[in-house]
Amino acid sequence: MRLFIFATAALTALTMGAHADPLADRKANMKERGSLLRVLGPVAQGRADFETATVLDALEKLNANAQAAIDVDALYPEGTESGDTKVKATVWSDRDGFKKANDDYTAKVAAAVEAQPQDLESFKAAFAPIAASCGGCHEVYRN
Repeated sequence: MRLFIFATAALTALTMGAHADPLADRKANMKERGSLLRVLGPVAQGRADFETATVLDALEKLNANAQAAIDVDALYPEGTESGDTKVKATVWSDRDGFKKANDDYTAKVAAAVEAQPQDLESFKAAFAPIAASCGGCHEVYRN
């Protein structure tokens, strides 16, 4: 019984702490996303060599990152639209559109992982929708 109580308390603490600072959490998520895209983008543009293991690893990490940011309401709650942030007010005024853009991005990353690209051409085909999704979202929802 003590173990159950301890486990419940630990899970509650972890859950509550997961989005204790949504602004910091989403900034950290986007910084990680950006660092992974700085690995993948140059490969897709032909400025870096295609290495299967590197690309697959970065795609897996990008997928984990996308899954971590799937709860838009937790990462972008009302009251976090000001301060040290680059998001536009449209994140809140077009909430459904923003959620759809996030879901679209998450699906495209998952599809790229599922494709398991083994050469440059298959990687470019899998990565192009991700890049387009990022750009489209930034145009509407980011300053």
